[in-house]
Amino acid sequence: MMKEKLRIAVRKFGPFESALQKIWDDFCSQRACDVELEAVPMDLHPLYDTILKEDGLKKGDWDIALMNTDWITEAYSNNAIADLMPFMGNDSSALEEAWSPSLLGKQRFGNAVMGLPFHNGPECLMYRTDLFEDPKEQEAFKKKYNRALTVPKTWNELMEVASFFHRPQAGLYGTTFAAYPDGHNTVFDFCLQLWTRGGQLITEDDKVVLHSKATVEGMKFYRKALQNKEAIHPKSREFDSVEAGLAFANGELALSVNWFGFAANCEVSPYSKVKGKVDVAYIPAGEGGEGVSLNAYWMYVIGAGSKHQQLAYDFIQFATSAKNDELLTLEGGIGCRVSTWRSPKVNQEIPYYHKLEELHQNTESLPRMNNWSQVADIIDELVLKVINTEEDIENILATAQEKVDQLELVNT
Repeated sequence: MMKEKLRIAVRKFGPFESALQKIWDDFCSQRACDVELEAVPMDLHPLYDTILKEDGLKKGDWDIALMNTDWITEAYSNNAIADLMPFMGNDSSALEEAWSPSLLGKQRFGNAVMGLPFHNGPECLMYRTDLFEDPKEQEAFKKKYNRALTVPKTWNELMEVASFFHRPQAGLYGTTFAAYPDGHNTVFDFCLQLWTRGGQLITEDDKVVLHSKATVEGMKFYRKALQNKEAIHPKSREFDSVEAGLAFANGELALSVNWFGFAANCEVSPYSKVKGKVDVAYIPAGEGGEGVSLNAYWMYVIGAGSKHQQLAYDFIQFATSAKNDELLTLEGGIGCRVSTWRSPKVNQEIPYYHKLEELHQNTESLPRMNNWSQVADIIDELVLKVINTEEDIENILATAQEKVDQLELVNT
């Protein structure tokens, strides 16, 4: 007789997959598992489609899913996922003790808790310390630009430094932007360009603002940057954040704005060519803005239609324990517990891991809207027009603003 299966929809990423298998094996070694784990790794669009668009969580096709903060409000509004509070005895105090408030807000709706933190960013600037600290590079940079070689604090400085280190003949490129059109990376880049220039995506009366002074400046910079063949990795338009992170770990980039996890992965991946040569800092600022970090995270959620909800909860509670949060981190994911951020063992392996606490002090995040994916599609489309056409940027933004104004926006 075939065993029943506990089905988990997973964001495709090697460290997630290997960590989950190890955690499941440990879970089953401590209890009699009469159920098999079926973890299915998927890219972003297929993952979203199967768990939400096709109602996979609601119908019971999936018991557990890894879900990012972009989708959680839609999942909650559509009754696709289970409230975890009843499983916790209606007491969430253990959550506040274990995790930073910045990793608990998005999945809380009134008294309901709809997910447990699995893997977090935030986005940051990652750079090669061996290049920045090399006296010969410092001397050459000073001679060329008449200033010291320092970690960039502005977008213009970032492009200047990227141009300096751009050496295709040596397999080294200045920087990259993850410009692959998946409704995710381009959207984050748009928001970062906006926020770091002092702009806001949402007004106090919940209006989405895509056309503003900050977005015009940001998109002009973004177009120019993506077209700068003397500073940018040639595959930037094909890169999502994972591929951009792998290129950095492969020694192909001098510096890059990406999720913190891809910096940490440089220290733990056996394939990394830059172990011990990486550090992180705040994302650069534009004129009139400040460097910020973008806070988005992944969490475990349980399908509303799952026939194994208690087992699913027992597993995700086990998987998010201090021990397994640390295990995920050392596999190449980014554990979310404060204890992991401060762990001597983790910081010995990843010397800048403790900086997560500091990065989380100054973050922006995407709004909670149950139709955020529609807004994201409009932003994705406008960014692609910015980088792939010569159409006037004011016109592109005005058209996008009209489209978003026509949506019935529900902000919760």
